Amino acid sequence: MLGEKSDDGNHPHAPWGNGQHAKKLPEPFDFDQSKSQQTGPQAAGWTNFQKFAPRQMGFCFSEAGNCPQIPAEQIREIMNQPSSSHSASHPRVAGAALAALGIVFGDIGTSPLYAFRECFHGSHAAPIDPRNLTGAASLIVWSLLLVVSVKYLFIILRLDNRGEGGILSLSALIRSAAKRLGGTDPRAVLLLGLAGSALIYADGMLTPAISVLSAVEGLSVAKPVLHHWVVPISVLILIGVFALQRQGTKTVGRLFGPVVLLWFTVLGILGIRGLIGHPEILISLSPMEGVLFLIREWKHAFPLLAAVFLAVTGGEALYADLGHFGARPIRVAWFAVVLPALVLNYLGQAALLTVDPSAIRNPFFLMAPESLRFPLTLLATAAAVIASQALISGAFSLTTQAVQLGCLPRFRILHTSEEAVGQVFVPAVNRVLALACILLVITFKTSSALAGAYGIAIALTMTITSLLFFSAARAVWGWSTLKAGTVTGIFLAVDGAFLAANSLKIIHGGWLPLLIASAIMGLMLTWIWGRQRLYARIMRDALPVEALLRDLTKGSVHRVSGTAVYMSGGGDVVPGALLHNLKHNQVLHERVILLHVMTLDQPHANPDESLEHLDLGEGMHRVTLKFGFAETPDVPFALKTRLPESARFQPGKATFFLGRESYAIGKNASFLDRLRLSTFATMTRNASPATAYFHLPPGRVVELGAHLTL
Repeated sequence: MLGEKSDDGNHPHAPWGNGQHAKKLPEPFDFDQSKSQQTGPQAAGWTNFQKFAPRQMGFCFSEAGNCPQIPAEQIREIMNQPSSSHSASHPRVAGAALAALGIVFGDIGTSPLYAFRECFHGSHAAPIDPRNLTGAASLIVWSLLLVVSVKYLFIILRLDNRGEGGILSLSALIRSAAKRLGGTDPRAVLLLGLAGSALIYADGMLTPAISVLSAVEGLSVAKPVLHHWVVPISVLILIGVFALQRQGTKTVGRLFGPVVLLWFTVLGILGIRGLIGHPEILISLSPMEGVLFLIREWKHAFPLLAAVFLAVTGGEALYADLGHFGARPIRVAWFAVVLPALVLNYLGQAALLTVDPSAIRNPFFLMAPESLRFPLTLLATAAAVIASQALISGAFSLTTQAVQLGCLPRFRILHTSEEAVGQVFVPAVNRVLALACILLVITFKTSSALAGAYGIAIALTMTITSLLFFSAARAVWGWSTLKAGTVTGIFLAVDGAFLAANSLKIIHGGWLPLLIASAIMGLMLTWIWGRQRLYARIMRDALPVEALLRDLTKGSVHRVSGTAVYMSGGGDVVPGALLHNLKHNQVLHERVILLHVMTLDQPHANPDESLEHLDLGEGMHRVTLKFGFAETPDVPFALKTRLPESARFQPGKATFFLGRESYAIGKNASFLDRLRLSTFATMTRNASPATAYFHLPPGRVVELGAHLTL
């Protein structure tokens, strides 16, 4: 079945994850990550790829090297087939599109609050005159068309990794495709994926802060007396936003979707109101107006492009949130609602400033009649709250993928929907983002000040996505170098211009997201490095199951009454906890269960496929339990009800053995290695434990530790 994933607890704190095979050192991104989906605190393991790949995709991993050769064209055809399980899991398109409005388009939908204003605001702003206004509007409109419509919606969204999107998912897709086609593992893709992921985390901290601040600042326009309450109100709103996340993407989307639909309707109406009196602004729809604007104001070209980029910063979130709704609802919502409303509003702001240049202090709110500005502020605040959702949901999806791919330690990850695998909630990430956003609001105080730090992270991420697209087009779609290079070159021409423009922000606050991203990427690389090093160390002492069975046959191991359950990775080696039990206690229970837990890529496991049982002889059994991603992995109850009558036992009277490792640093380790190993050990200690996740009875759990020198 597609999407099987191991959730074993052989080493509940071991950083290599779960379900490892003994004969192969794990590598990050080894397989197509979206074939496995997270379902809970401990569901952070490696896909049991060698098990399901031969059955599902015609691939063979025989160590004898006698696998049949699959033509590259057939492999690409298989990889490009849409995931039927994923597409079938989405609700009706209209309902999903409405929910996507509330989750995916909140960020880009609130850009009119500040994007157009920043083109003519500050020391490097362009002069306000009719030609410049139409030129700025033209740049924004065509940026929306080229970056969001063409690049992301028409092209990048097609690169889904079994329904999941995002830069980390794209990296995994490229690496697995390259290896399946017989090529080498492109390590540069790993580094680019990690860098892009870290930048999205940094942007996820900035987006909610600037969106909420810019909306609440409307209070100073409608009610100047409330000016000093902007920061406290923003903080309270952010607290509410992050508190709501545990309700799940689907619930949040249903709540936010109608509000955002109203928001985009108001955007369009305000824009039409401005255009009625000044239809000449429609000339902004010509791309030449934007080009001539840059030529005419070449001295201000970079600051202008940095300001224009604020209008498209939500583009990457569309891809990151792909797993929540799918490509079709996102496209429908964009072309039917979002794009028309945004274009009309930006043109309306240009029309307003043509008549009243002094309105540059806040052109969005001044577009509305004075009597409606306070209600508009309330609506804008609600929209800004929703805008935060796009990056927050993207960060949750990204964390899930990073854990599955072995790039982060296990987090407590909760699925919030039985209809879409990608809808998850990560409490730890939610808390960190909430704290970071609140600190940013308190520190920067205004959206204009925060705009200096905003943009550089997402500009870098978009550039990385374009670079990865070239490899994806070649490996996944089989494009020629010329075709892939031409399209990538067009992408990089646009992204490179925006990146160069935003680089000017580094000294004005842009260093902050870069610093945050560097720290996050450093943690990811440290985790990958330490996990590989620890796994290699443990495998040196691994014992094959066959060797243990031979000793049991000889009667050289003393047996005691009772049943012992050892969480197993599903490979052909003896769990570490069992070895430690034999070493220290020199006994083995008369019945031994080597238990392997899998999480399937479906809400509920089929009853006839929920258990696999193999009697190994000598009182030893290998058992595999399978759970759907929406099910609670209650191991004792499953063992009690699913095992065949001949092998059934009372889990409440059994003893569950888990392994726990502690680490020491070797004397010959360098200073850098000591620093990395210390960080790695700290991350390992804080990884989510296995006991509570599997609902093991606390009084029946024994943890056997091992002290390893790295």
